[in-house]
Amino acid sequence: MAIFDDEPRKKARPHEIGQDLALLSAGELSERIGTLRDEIARLEAELKAKDSTKSAAEALFRRG
Repeated sequence: MAIFDDEPRKKARPHEIGQDLALLSAGELSERIGTLRDEIARLEAELKAKDSTKSAAEALFRRG
């Protein structure tokens, strides 16, 4: 067993808009691009779901 097993591991810092990118490696930049693309897809899916709900509600109230 290693002596340092109980030390907390550092979490990767989340991407912050406008942060200095010069300190990040090419691998870190690629990883963040992937993470941000996944987040964009998640946001777009949520937006689409909200638009569908809004359209359904508007259609319901137009009938009455």
